[in-house]
Amino acid sequence: MVLGDLSSRITSAIQSLGKSAVVDDEQIDACLKEISTALLQSDVNVKLVMSLRNAVRNRVKLDDALGTSSGVLNKQKTIQKSVFDELTKLLTPSTEQPVFKPKKGKSSVVMFVGLQGSGKTTSCVKYAYHYQRKGWKVALVCADTFRAGAFDQLKQNAAKIRVPFYGSHSETDPVRIAAEGVEVFKKEKYEIIIVDTSGRHKQESALFDEMKQVATAVEPDETIFVMDSHIGQACYDQAHAFHSAVPVGSVIVTKLDGHAKGGGALSAVAATNAPIIFIGTGEHLDNLEPFEAKGFVSRLMGMGDISGLVNTIKDAVNIEEQKDMMARLQHGQFTMRDMYSQLQSVMKMGPLGNIMSMIPGMSNMAMPEGFEKHGVERMKKFVVMMDSLTDEELDSAKPITETSRIMRIARGSGVHPEQVVELIEEHKKFSKIVSRMGKAGLMNNQGLASQIGRNPAQMMNKLSSVLPQNMLNQMGGAGNLMNLMKNLEGHEGMADMMKALGGPGGMGGAMKKKRR
Repeated sequence: MVLGDLSSRITSAIQSLGKSAVVDDEQIDACLKEISTALLQSDVNVKLVMSLRNAVRNRVKLDDALGTSSGVLNKQKTIQKSVFDELTKLLTPSTEQPVFKPKKGKSSVVMFVGLQGSGKTTSCVKYAYHYQRKGWKVALVCADTFRAGAFDQLKQNAAKIRVPFYGSHSETDPVRIAAEGVEVFKKEKYEIIIVDTSGRHKQESALFDEMKQVATAVEPDETIFVMDSHIGQACYDQAHAFHSAVPVGSVIVTKLDGHAKGGGALSAVAATNAPIIFIGTGEHLDNLEPFEAKGFVSRLMGMGDISGLVNTIKDAVNIEEQKDMMARLQHGQFTMRDMYSQLQSVMKMGPLGNIMSMIPGMSNMAMPEGFEKHGVERMKKFVVMMDSLTDEELDSAKPITETSRIMRIARGSGVHPEQVVELIEEHKKFSKIVSRMGKAGLMNNQGLASQIGRNPAQMMNKLSSVLPQNMLNQMGGAGNLMNLMKNLEGHEGMADMMKALGGPGGMGGAMKKKRR
């Protein structure tokens, strides 16, 4: 995950307390020293780190005086909660300001500003792609006439995500281009119009004058400052200068994937009172992660992020498709179309590493090198092959066995017949699991969480018998999977989605109603 080394060190330091029979002041100091060192090496300001360390120590002393943190486990929980609260405070603006939210049917102008090389143009495209996938009408305007390749870069990326683009190779006035582009897209009723402005190698008056002129011309509903995390604590001066020139509403921190100075960038931005809305976690267009301080810190500390996971699932899942699929699952049927739908949903959820970090117990689980890339490529190949299936083949729960059909699918998707066989075998595996879950009573109208709550031992046995052992191990064991299901189905957002799928009875409620 983002700042993975920092995450593992904080988690390890807190877990080390649980290995001792008694937790004394010396062990607490050693734990706080390790956490402080990890934060300093991630480039968090030394004053902020000292403040955090003192606040946690005072909290432990207060609990000791009140007698509320006796015992190793309680002290460990106290320190974990204190570190969580202080890190969350560190990443939260001291003056809360409302975060911009676009409105359906209304044109909103979003202006991007930042220094050259900060990843501003790429962030514009990622931002456009994020909202386009959610069903918004999005358009891009290139008002960067300073950098030679800006026009071509934005135009090519706009074509890649199929978003309309406005710009000019010949016009040199960025204010005119911005005003014309916004006017064109407003007339065409686009809901989010993104304006990419010029950057410079350093903060200078020409850059700020140009930004002010563009802002006056397009009257943005939101101004987003794009910040390069590589410069660490120096981000504060940048953000302050840009905020003084134009009213920065929010911030995107880029290049956070594994960089040592990321902590400095995150903590410095919070001090400017402009909330971070996204963090860039890689080069791909889907490597833009919504930022929420509590969820981010929870994942950083290895505690997962159930709310983030629920929101990600809700964004990726097509409710109507799921209703049809769940009706078949009750009878142990899992068609190729179901598999196609599930693969598309998984790919919409974003990088696997981010999803893993949201699941409690799996946040710091190391994946083999290249595992995520290989997995995504494999899913994409499966989807391409399934695009060559007929409706009859997609809707059948029976496996494809005829050689002629396998050869036809291979030719249609441009793959070797062996890869089509691999797809068919993968579908068989999932079908077997679904069939076993139906026979074990895991798809009834009572809901998984309620069944787990009544008889956890019996449910653990059922899960262990249904799911392959390697899959269970990857999910942190049957116990961890059961806790995850209880948390998910008990979460308000997930409960709302389950109701949309057929009522409060959980996964099976929809099926029972449909049969009646």
